[in-house]
Amino acid sequence: MGDGMRYDASHLEALEGLEAVRRRPGMYVGSTTARGLHHMVLGVFEHAVNESMAGRVLAVEVTLLEDGGVRIADDGAGVPFGSPGDDGGPDLEERLTCFWVWRGSIDRNKVWVWSGGIELAVVNALSTRTSAEVCRDGVRWVQEYARGTALAPPAAVGTTERTGTALTFHPDPTIFETVDCSFGYLAERFRELVFLYPGLDVTLTDERPAGAPAVQRFRCPGGLRDLVASLTATRSLSGPVDVIAFGAEAPSAAGLVDVALSWSAMEGRQVLGYANGRATLHGGTHEEGFLAGLAGAVTAHARACGALSAMAPAIGPEAVGAGLTAVVSVKLDDPEFQGSTRTRLGGEHVRDAVEEVVGAAVLAWLEEHPELAARLLERWTD
Repeated sequence: MGDGMRYDASHLEALEGLEAVRRRPGMYVGSTTARGLHHMVLGVFEHAVNESMAGRVLAVEVTLLEDGGVRIADDGAGVPFGSPGDDGGPDLEERLTCFWVWRGSIDRNKVWVWSGGIELAVVNALSTRTSAEVCRDGVRWVQEYARGTALAPPAAVGTTERTGTALTFHPDPTIFETVDCSFGYLAERFRELVFLYPGLDVTLTDERPAGAPAVQRFRCPGGLRDLVASLTATRSLSGPVDVIAFGAEAPSAAGLVDVALSWSAMEGRQVLGYANGRATLHGGTHEEGFLAGLAGAVTAHARACGALSAMAPAIGPEAVGAGLTAVVSVKLDDPEFQGSTRTRLGGEHVRDAVEEVVGAAVLAWLEEHPELAARLLERWTD
């Protein structure tokens, strides 16, 4: 390196607090376009889902405000200011001002873990102002922020009978190319998410249009079964084939596996994968484990009933995938995503766990439904 190209510590600039987020926003939200804007909204929503699932009721309200802000409120227990949360994690002010990783134990009967795609501190830093509101123990607490910095300590502003946490943030127009959220895009995403979280109640309100606000409510108690049924509603396989739906805890993967699938007359296959509520657009080990477990179960059943000889090759994923529509959702304590976009799931232990869960459940279904299984075996053994 020539004298004119020397590089040493004097060229480095130390950025304190959330200044680095504002200086390089794309590193934290992926983009300063509408994609990054919606990533912020969905990131806060994921945190609200987690808090709501840990509380008494399962509702989240998302409001696109007339002044360009976004308000996301849950009805959980309320994340306290100034003391650890109910899960032992950091308090709300810490979550809004610091980067943190929660490594405590998780009760999956109460908490549905978010993907960790964006931290609340990032949203706070990239907003001109943020208002945090907590209703807890009969008291309503509020704290205001400007560009990630608290303007004053949390203050008790009244009494309340409600519980929950609400964040209202105004994305910074000097950072984002647009701060105009798409009602349609968010509606599609919430419609998808309620299938993954049965019992979750989401209301999306748009107060920006003149006249009455636009309101949509999303809820799907049937979960993945209803999603697969809706995807296959217009197809048939010379008679109905049930939607197979099941879920199980997978200790070896430290998580839960939920699956729904069905076969129809279509030629291709459609397998949708999700990890902690986030679509894995580039697949991953959970989808690989699903297909391996499915093929293994079909092969075992075919040999047990004599439709496939012991010496014949196993029925592979390509064969059982013909006409298949399936959704594979895993909720993991510590997911291993690959790539900066977090759209592919890693972890060989996840693959093995999903294969085991799927293999056992599908084999049991085939044995319990011999007539339907025989119709399907005709396709796979031709």
